[in-house]
Amino acid sequence: MLEALYTGLLNGALYAAVALGLALIWGITDVINFAHGEFLMLAMYAAYWLYTLAHVDPLLSAPLVAVLMAFFGFLVYALIIRRLRRGPPTALILATFGLGLVMRQLASMAFSPDYRSLAHTALSGTVRITGVNLGRPQFVTAWLALLLVAVVFWLVYRTRWGHALQAVAEDREVAELVGIAPQRVDAQVWMLSSAVVGVAGALLTSFFYVFPSVGEVFGLLAFVAVCMGGFGSLPGAALAGLLIGVFEAFTAYWIEPAVKTLGIFVLFVAVLWWRPRGLFGRW
Repeated sequence: MLEALYTGLLNGALYAAVALGLALIWGITDVINFAHGEFLMLAMYAAYWLYTLAHVDPLLSAPLVAVLMAFFGFLVYALIIRRLRRGPPTALILATFGLGLVMRQLASMAFSPDYRSLAHTALSGTVRITGVNLGRPQFVTAWLALLLVAVVFWLVYRTRWGHALQAVAEDREVAELVGIAPQRVDAQVWMLSSAVVGVAGALLTSFFYVFPSVGEVFGLLAFVAVCMGGFGSLPGAALAGLLIGVFEAFTAYWIEPAVKTLGIFVLFVAVLWWRPRGLFGRW
């Protein structure tokens, strides 16, 4: 049971980081990025090929992947999202959903549907805590994910730039009247969200398989975490990610691993039954 708890917390920290990237876009720009999981997939492939071709360990390539993903996020915003902002909301939904499908198919064509993994990285090995052996990649990744969450919280809630983001999220027209450019903020948020996913994807490559549809797994969990935490709430998404990891691990422990996703959706339904707006949602 202790091993299940540790595993759940380690996985939950990573889920929190992935969900945080989605919550940033959803909460500040009011756009649902249905291609969020595919952004993670692209980051994982970038880290994988950097290791395979240039022998750059995922731990070292994470900052580079974050920069590449930030640039990719800016391109998506500039070429797709900004042009559709004045259209109906369904246009943005269909655009991001279609982008995810295209990215998945292109990855399958370019890299084949095969599962790929890195046999040995700088994080390979185990860590023993209170008599329980844990994978070192999962252990280090979880702590780095929590550090990443803390950095994002500091940027959003403790800096002047973060106050501008919150102002745009509260009222775009009023924010523009006081000299804040909403479109510039939107672009910056897409870049920050993509960079967060880039770091999470690069670290995930050190112990998880890389394949074209890997984004479906983590993208779905990110959506559940954001909805359960409160639409657009960063603290809610982070807390929900941790809870999802713990419930997933204990469902696998008490029932069986094949139905571990069941615990997540039971928790999801229970939370929304109790608080329809999520844990940190406003009534």
